[in-house]
Amino acid sequence: MAKTKKKKPADGGSTIALNRKAKFDYQIDERFEAGLSLMGWEVKSLRASKVQLNDSYVFIRNAEAYLVACHIAPLLSASTHVQTDPMRMRKLLLHRRELNRLVGAVERKGFTLVPMALYWKNGRVKLEVGLGKGKKEHDKRATQKDRDWQRDKQRELRR
Repeated sequence: MAKTKKKKPADGGSTIALNRKAKFDYQIDERFEAGLSLMGWEVKSLRASKVQLNDSYVFIRNAEAYLVACHIAPLLSASTHVQTDPMRMRKLLLHRRELNRLVGAVERKGFTLVPMALYWKNGRVKLEVGLGKGKKEHDKRATQKDRDWQRDKQRELRR
């Protein structure tokens, strides 16, 4: 008889939230994985997928990276003795050499740090940060045109 392995729960690698507008607004050159410094109520809200990354951004102050304007809605069942601030700044956990590289790219080369995705990895919350430049209006139109062409081409091939 063949042995069957028990499957682990889908905790590792499952996506919590995506920032779909980031790929449209920015030309992403490089991606980094960062941990997040969170409070207990925020982790519970993330497990319930009560988060929005749409208008959030990453900035660097005093050689530390922070996630700003990421809305994590508190659960109604959260503790009452904890002060919940859904829009607080959250510190990103990166290695020193990664931070030094990001500081150089942002300050000297004019790049922007954009949060791309929030996901679980080995029971911990990770944020994918994209290093890129903002697209001009004509670049956005070209992206839209390419996407439409690919969709129309797939339709025609199905017929």
